[in-house]
Amino acid sequence: MKISLKNIIFRIRNKVRMDKNNFLEVANNSKVVACHISIKGKNNKVFIGENTKIRDSKIEISGENCSVSILNNCVIGHGCYFVAKESNVNIEIGNGCMLSRNVNVMASDGHAIFDDNHERVNHSNSVKIGDGVWLADNVTILKGVSVGEGSVVGINSTLSKSIPIHCVAVGNPAKVVRESVNWEY
Repeated sequence: MKISLKNIIFRIRNKVRMDKNNFLEVANNSKVVACHISIKGKNNKVFIGENTKIRDSKIEISGENCSVSILNNCVIGHGCYFVAKESNVNIEIGNGCMLSRNVNVMASDGHAIFDDNHERVNHSNSVKIGDGVWLADNVTILKGVSVGEGSVVGINSTLSKSIPIHCVAVGNPAKVVRESVNWEY
């Protein structure tokens, strides 16, 4: 991040903690307010695209070569949480997405879990949310999940498996209950 008046204002409006050799890029016409952004490790990147609005949310990266990308024309509600840890783990939120309040997108678990042979059983895995997706209040998206373009995930749902394009998924764990849908905001 280059030092400029805009960057100083950005840092005043948000809490940013970033190790050296990491990157934070926010498009000029995006609005990011009251967010906590933590980027630890090396070669990690947070990218926020054009016309995107994020308020009172948290982005956490810890590891190497990880990224969180929120593309253009997105609206991210209060209390959302994005976490990518370990190595080569990415979260991508497509263009024109709407995430309501308290949405969690978790490409990593909080702690390593091992089996009786001391082998890791819960590796991190990237998350991809397609263009034009709506995630309702309190939705949780778990590691390794892809959400197809134009899909809707209902309130309080947890996605542990990927869903196709233009569908509605609800429940815990979420299941597809309707296909061939479109939505507007």
